[in-house]
Amino acid sequence: MAGFEIATASADDVRLIGSWAADEGWSPGRTDHWAFHAADPCGFLIGRLSGEPVVSISVVRYGADFAFLGCYIARPKVRGQGYGIKIWHAGMKLGAGRNVGLDGVPAQQANYRKSGFRLAWNNVRYQGAAPAGVKPPAGVSFADARSIPFDKLAAYDSRFFPAPRDSFLAPWITAPERAALVALKDGEIAGFGVIRAGAAASRVGPLYAASPAIASALVSALGQATRRPLRWSRAWRSSPSSRRRACIPALILRATWRASTASPASSWDERPRMSGRAPAPATAR
Repeated sequence: MAGFEIATASADDVRLIGSWAADEGWSPGRTDHWAFHAADPCGFLIGRLSGEPVVSISVVRYGADFAFLGCYIARPKVRGQGYGIKIWHAGMKLGAGRNVGLDGVPAQQANYRKSGFRLAWNNVRYQGAAPAGVKPPAGVSFADARSIPFDKLAAYDSRFFPAPRDSFLAPWITAPERAALVALKDGEIAGFGVIRAGAAASRVGPLYAASPAIASALVSALGQATRRPLRWSRAWRSSPSSRRRACIPALILRATWRASTASPASSWDERPRMSGRAPAPATAR
């Protein structure tokens, strides 16, 4: 592959990768990439063919033993030529020795398993208008997350994420074109959500809440911040036959909610979340 090089992405490259993600229809938050870049400035890779950017991957590392893989993109004109797998292997070296997570469509599960990944849980995405005027339960109030002592917010976030991510969380709540709310009860955090403007729509995530009632009120308040319809994801760890029972705990603990310009609908799609331990660099294929 003469003329092909892989390097750590620059800030301009990270912005370009964000636009590629939008081209793929992923509708990322318009400023999301800066929070991930702040968390791990060396976690984004870009591949160039004769100087032209053509492939990318991100493996953002958190703490000592966790990473999340994303932005795995090959531009249409170079697909099927081996450049994508080259940058995949380079990205996996970044996650060497760590447990690595990724979101993937069912059609790609077999390929991910070849790299040591296994199914962790399924996400089901729904879309519809944000509920308007949903009040929080008695004794619960909302506040701007930026007004909360950061150590308190980070400690709450750590209950739901497998590694420390303070360097991500700070820009996630303060970057432009977003709103972040916490639910407070008896002076303690009982919920937390962020909504961000996207390329085609707004997205909500994370969303944590001590009860479905608090979660619904947070979604309503965040939706009013953009006045756009919402798409949301619920995750379950059990089999599809037990979806209804498993969705509520996932909503309370780890649900990722997204917003869409589409009208309310009952349609849904599935995207599994997979995880695997990256091999040491000497054994990476």
